[in-house]
Amino acid sequence: MNTEKDFSPLTPNIVRALNDKLYEKRKVAALEIEKLVREFVAQNNSTQIRHVIQILASEFALSQHPHSRKGGLIGLAACSIALGKDSGLYLKELIEPVLTCFNDSDSRLRYYACEALYNIVKVARGAVLPHFNLLFDGLSKLAADPDPNVKSGSELLDRLLKDIVTESNTFDLVAFVPLLRERIYSNNQYARQFIISWIHVLESVPDINLLDYLPEILDGLFQILGDNSKEIRRTCEVVLGEFLKEIKKTPSSVKFAEMANILVIHCQVADETKLTNDLIQLTAMTWMREFIQLAGRVVLPYSSGILTAVLPCLSYDDRKKNTKEAASACNHSLMKLVTPEDDEEEEDEKSGSTGSPSKEDGQPKTEADGNDMLNASQESVGFSNISFFTPASADRPQVTLDLDGIVQVLDRHLHDSSTGMMTRIAVLKWLYHLYIKTPRKMFRHTDSLFPMLLKTLSDESDEVILKDLEVLAEIASSPAGQTDQASSCDSTTVHKLELKVPEGAKSGQQPNTGSKAVDSSPSTPSMNSYFYKFMINLLKRFSLERKLLENRGAFIIRQLCLLLHAENIFHSMADILLKEEDLKFASTMVQTLNTILLTSAELFQLRNQLKDLRTQESCALFCCLYRSWCHNPVATVSLCFLTQNYKHAYDLIQKFGNLEVTVDFLMEVDKLVQLIESPIFTYLRLQLLDVENNPYLIKALYGLLMLLPQSQAFQLLSHRLSCVPNPELMRTVDESKYMDSKQQAASKRASHTQMDYNELLQHFDRVQSKHLEVRHQRSGRASDHPDRKLM
Repeated sequence: MNTEKDFSPLTPNIVRALNDKLYEKRKVAALEIEKLVREFVAQNNSTQIRHVIQILASEFALSQHPHSRKGGLIGLAACSIALGKDSGLYLKELIEPVLTCFNDSDSRLRYYACEALYNIVKVARGAVLPHFNLLFDGLSKLAADPDPNVKSGSELLDRLLKDIVTESNTFDLVAFVPLLRERIYSNNQYARQFIISWIHVLESVPDINLLDYLPEILDGLFQILGDNSKEIRRTCEVVLGEFLKEIKKTPSSVKFAEMANILVIHCQVADETKLTNDLIQLTAMTWMREFIQLAGRVVLPYSSGILTAVLPCLSYDDRKKNTKEAASACNHSLMKLVTPEDDEEEEDEKSGSTGSPSKEDGQPKTEADGNDMLNASQESVGFSNISFFTPASADRPQVTLDLDGIVQVLDRHLHDSSTGMMTRIAVLKWLYHLYIKTPRKMFRHTDSLFPMLLKTLSDESDEVILKDLEVLAEIASSPAGQTDQASSCDSTTVHKLELKVPEGAKSGQQPNTGSKAVDSSPSTPSMNSYFYKFMINLLKRFSLERKLLENRGAFIIRQLCLLLHAENIFHSMADILLKEEDLKFASTMVQTLNTILLTSAELFQLRNQLKDLRTQESCALFCCLYRSWCHNPVATVSLCFLTQNYKHAYDLIQKFGNLEVTVDFLMEVDKLVQLIESPIFTYLRLQLLDVENNPYLIKALYGLLMLLPQSQAFQLLSHRLSCVPNPELMRTVDESKYMDSKQQAASKRASHTQMDYNELLQHFDRVQSKHLEVRHQRSGRASDHPDRKLM
C-alpha cells in the first residue's frame, strides 16, 4: 500500500497501524477510528463518516495485501460501534466489503470478517433485516467452511441473527423465500444443517407464516430428510412434524394441491437399499394420508399419481409395516372420495361450442390433454408444469376425477407380473369401486380391461380370483353395459337369453360370496351384452388352459353362480357348449358343470328347480342343459336322475351298449354310483320304496350295475338294490286312494313338461355319433404315426 497517499481524515499513524501485521496494533488503530467517527457523529458530519467508511472499504478491506484487509475489517467494525443507532444509515457500505472477505482464501481473514460482521450486526440489530438476504447468503457459505474457527465464528453470528429475526415483526419473508428455495437443495451436510435450523426458527415465530410458502420448500425438506447425518434427519423430522401439526390446525389455508405431486414423488422409493429412503417414503406417505383426509376431493386430479405411489406399498412385508399401514389408509381414503357425481359428463363436453362429436369414448386422454394433471410418477422433480387446484368458495371444490389416468395405472399394475398379491387385490377393488360409482365412464375402458381381467383368473391367489370375479360380474350385470351388441372380441354370435336376476339382488344386495362383504351395487344386476361375451371368453380360457379348469374351474363357476345367479351361468354355458367344436373339451366341461350342479351348496335352489320340472321355465332349462349334457353320456343320465326322468334315463342306458366303453367312462359311472349314495339323491333312494310307481328307476340302476365290472362301486350299488322291498309287502290297505294320488301327481307333472323325449334321444344319438367319429379319426392318426405304439 502506498503510505504517501492521502487517507485523511485518517492520520498516518492510523494508516500504518491498520497495515501492521500485529493484531494489537491494528486494534489500537481501530480504537482511534472509533474515536474519530464519534466526533463526526457529534458534529453530524455524515460526509466525513461516509468518506472514512469508503477509505476503509476500498483501500483496506478490499486491498490486495492481507494485513491491510484485516485492518480494514476491524476498522469497519469500529465505525459501526461508533455510529451506534445511526449505523443503520450506513449498513450497505459497512456490510458489503465484509461479505466480500467471506470468500478470501485465508482462513484467518475469513474469521476476522466474521468477527467484524458480528460487531456490525450486534450494533445495528433490526436495522440489518433489509440486508438479510445478503447476510444469509454469506452465512450459508461459512456454515460449510472447512476451518473450525471460521465455522465457530459463523455460528455465533448465526445465533445473533436468529435472535434479531425472532424479535422482529418486520421480517420480509416474501423476499427471503426465493433464496431459501435455492439454497435448500445444497448437498453439503453443514449447509443443510444451517438451512434446516433457519427453517425451524422461522416456523416457530408466530408473526412469520412460513406455511404459506411450504410448497416452495417442501421438496427440499424431503431431500434433506435423506441426509446421512442422523442429527440433520432428526431436526428435519421435527420441522416436518411441526408443519404437519400446523396444517391440521388450519387446513382451510393450506395449498394442498400445490404440494400433492411433491408428496407423490417422495412416496416412491428409487433405491430401496438406502435406509434414509424408507424414512422419506414413510414421512411422505404419512403426509399424503393426512392430505387426503383434510383436503378431500381437491386431491382427486392427482389420484393417478397417488395410486402409482401407494399401490406397490400395499404388498410390503412387516419390515415396512408402518409405510404399508399409511399406504392402506391413503388408498382407502382416496377410494371414498370417488362418488356417483364423478360419472356425470363434464360441462364442457355437454355444451361444446361447435356441437361436433368429441373423441371416441374408448380412447384415453393424450399426453397433451393431460398436461393439467401431472402424473408425478413419470415426472422429474420439477414443478413448473403442475396445475394448481385451490379450494373454491363453495362447500365442495369443483374438481375433476382423472379417471383415464387411474385406469391406466390400475391396468399397468395388473399387467406387471411382479405386482404383489395385496396390490393386485387393491387394484381389483378399485376397478370394482369405479364400476359401481362411475359405470358409464368406466365402460369406455371395458374393452381394454376385459382381456387382462380374464387372464387374472389364472392368478395363484384365491382372494385375487374372488375380487376379479366380482369385477367381471359387475361388468356383466351393470345396466351401463347394456348395448345392442357386445363389442366383438370373437366371431361368436351373441344369443338372446332369458336371464334371471339373483335372489336378493333386486333389493340392491349383492349375494354373499363367502368372503368379506363387498360394497353393494346400487344398480339392478340384470345381465347385459357383456355377460354372454364373458361366458364365451371364460370357456375359451378353460379350453386353452386345462390346468385352470382342473384346479380352479369349479371354484370360479361356483362363485359366479353366487354373483350372477346359477341359472344364468348354466343356461349360457350350456348354450355355448352346444356349438363347441372341440368335443373332448365339451365333454370335460359338461362333466365339470354336472359335478358342480350335483354337489355344490351354492346350487341348492337350482337343483330344486330342476327336480320337479313343474314349470315351463324349469322344463326349458332342462332341455337346454340336456342338449349340451349329451356330450357326456354319464352326465346326461345323472341329469335325468336329478330331474326324475327315470324312464328316459333307462332308455339312455340301453344305448350305452352301442358306445365305446372306456376306462374313463367306467370311472364316471363309478362316480355316479358314489353320488347316488350321497345326500343329494336322498329322495331318489326313498323312491326305491315305491317299486310299482318307479320301475324305470330300478331298471336304470340295474342297467348301471350291469355296466360296472366287479368293483367296489358294483358291490355298493348291488347292496343298495338288494334292499329294494317286495312290492307285495309295500301295498297299503287303501290302495285305490294311494294310486289316485300318485296318478294326480303324475298328471300334474305331465301337464307342465310336454317334452318330446324321442327327439331328446335322437339328439343324444347325433351327439354321440360325432364323438365316435372324432375318436375314430384320432385313433386313425395315431395308427398312421410310425413312432406311435398301440396300447
